[in-house]
Amino acid sequence: MRRRPENQSQRRGAILPLTALLLFILFGCLAYAIDVAYMQLVKVELKTSVDAAARAGGEALTRTQSVEHARLAAHNLAGLNHVAGEPLLLQDADIIPGHATLSQQTGRWSFEANETPFNSIRVIGRRTRPAPSGSVPLFFGKIYGWHEFEVQRQATAVRLDRDIVLVVDRSSSMKLSVDHPTGNMPTNHPNFPTPPPLNSRWKALEAAVEEFISALDETPQIEWVSLVSYASNYNAHGVNNTEADIDQALTENHGLINAKMNIITNRKFNGLTHITAGLDKGVVALLDESTSRQYAMKTIVLMTDGIPNPANPQQVRERAQAAADLNIRIYTVSFGTSADQDLMRDVAQIGRADHYHASTAAELRDVFRQIGLTIPLTFTD
Repeated sequence: MRRRPENQSQRRGAILPLTALLLFILFGCLAYAIDVAYMQLVKVELKTSVDAAARAGGEALTRTQSVEHARLAAHNLAGLNHVAGEPLLLQDADIIPGHATLSQQTGRWSFEANETPFNSIRVIGRRTRPAPSGSVPLFFGKIYGWHEFEVQRQATAVRLDRDIVLVVDRSSSMKLSVDHPTGNMPTNHPNFPTPPPLNSRWKALEAAVEEFISALDETPQIEWVSLVSYASNYNAHGVNNTEADIDQALTENHGLINAKMNIITNRKFNGLTHITAGLDKGVVALLDESTSRQYAMKTIVLMTDGIPNPANPQQVRERAQAAADLNIRIYTVSFGTSADQDLMRDVAQIGRADHYHASTAAELRDVFRQIGLTIPLTFTD
């Protein structure tokens, strides 16, 4: 019989424990990879769940104007989403109302917890030991002494629903044609004793307001809209024209705005361009406690085709500052060649918003549509 070499037997004896060690390390790496992948999945599930809960809370806050309803909506939607195989449970302290503002310098949102007026909801989702849902158990980590995994995510939904007042010019010059070179209508003008004709600035404005209302219907937020028209106190041809009217109080029924614009279209209106009266009446409409929503962003869209009269430009700026001090944003629209664009630009700057100028009816429609589509639902983080 041939004898096996002693050194070959020793080598085989050394390879077996090495192979076992390598298999153990390989199994460990595989187990670690599975747990790491699982942890990443849990993080994604948690982020998705808190995003959905924050969105639901933000929608409920502005729809109901109630923090309690916002918390309930966030609770309910979080419970419908599973994180690590279990519903995400929230506590009231995990759902925080606050006020979010957008920095014009950095373009970033900042959130102040419990700061009024509320316009946002922050949701903190936790899978930690103290949380209602607890921590997340691992599959293989316990082999190495890792029995659980803890993770926390947050999301803040900024729901900038708006109360908007359209403050529109119904002075005599609005019955002139869109391309008319001046902003004055003499009393002997053929349009003076009549409602505005088809080619008038007012008819262009009516179409632009319809475009504005159509744009609002495309946005995710809920807007309530009011209509204020202004001119000056003036009597002509049996018609008593007032300096400013709330033609429609704040309403969620946007069709009423178009209807009230049409009513004015069929009237014999006249008068000067009393912009301060329009601004003042717009503030009254926005702050009417019977219709105004507590947590809605307050916005005025001020439109004119002329220069202020009887008030002067400085008085207009002062009225704009008074409105801005009430946290009202003022967008301005100048229309035609006779409008005081510099003044309207100043008013928009005071009102922390934008100024737009339109020279044609088509441009006016585009401007109103652009304003209608501004400020969508936003997430701060």
